[in-house]
Amino acid sequence: MPALRSLAAAFSRVPAPARGAVWMVMSGASFAILTALIHHASADLHPFELVFFRSLFGLLFMVPWFLRTGLRGLRTRRPGLHGLRALSGLGAMLCWFAAVALMPVAEVTALSFTTPLFATLGAVLFLGETVRMRRWTATAVGFAGAMIILRPGAEAFGVPALLALSAAAMMAVSALMVKVLSRTESANTVVLYMGLLMTPLALVPALFVWTMPSPQLWIWMVLMGLAGTAGHLTLVRAFAAADVSAVLPFDFSRLIFAAFLGYAFFAERPDVWTWVGAAVIFAATLYTAHRETRLGRAVRPASEALRHPAMDGAAAAVNPATGKAL
Repeated sequence: MPALRSLAAAFSRVPAPARGAVWMVMSGASFAILTALIHHASADLHPFELVFFRSLFGLLFMVPWFLRTGLRGLRTRRPGLHGLRALSGLGAMLCWFAAVALMPVAEVTALSFTTPLFATLGAVLFLGETVRMRRWTATAVGFAGAMIILRPGAEAFGVPALLALSAAAMMAVSALMVKVLSRTESANTVVLYMGLLMTPLALVPALFVWTMPSPQLWIWMVLMGLAGTAGHLTLVRAFAAADVSAVLPFDFSRLIFAAFLGYAFFAERPDVWTWVGAAVIFAATLYTAHRETRLGRAVRPASEALRHPAMDGAAAAVNPATGKAL
């Protein structure tokens, strides 16, 4: 244990952007493992049921921490935002799990890189943020990268791809909420509330397709809960350490992990267009992050975004003083 404490102390002295990058790579590895586990388990269980069990076991992995902290772990100044994050996260998971069940691991992972691009569109359409020509150009290039992967008119373009893109859009919403929550809440509190709120919500669609899992599937679902919880804990720590624009580019490591796992366990070989398209999306995201840093315009905190007049009367409106839904 002393060695671990010494390592943690040394890591705390690393510059914040570097710490954020390390956390993001660890998150990428965890989520790639989760994607591979979903791909495997979906052959025997409906994706909606997997979403419920992933949430349930993810919540159970948080129980030891909650027992140590007690009710202090539930203290929050933003209960409404936790609820909105759970809803957006559930929508993203339902679409994502369905897409993973139907697409190769590397291909569905590559499409998830459109998340920062959807965040740009959302900032303009719903938050009234000003985006200049260079950022619009980078966004357009990124979506062109997605089209390279999908090749409209080819067999790859269909309902599974639309599900993956829908999941990416909702992930963008969730990422913005995680960023603001990480300013006042611990990573464990954010993940705990996600599990507490999302698990009962996920049970509703699961009941419509319910079948009893086989004994072997329980092992895979426990591992899904572990990988998902690890992925979210490291993701929240990445967002807490540095700006979203600074750490999101390192999420590209997820494709490398996913391609390896897809090849090793499912004999899936991503074609050259998947790599080219993913590289185009990554380049667009990296350019946007670099330009934001140079201009000194960090990604707008969600707390400010929710105060923006464009959000007045919206379903997602939250009182910034209390954190409760209006």
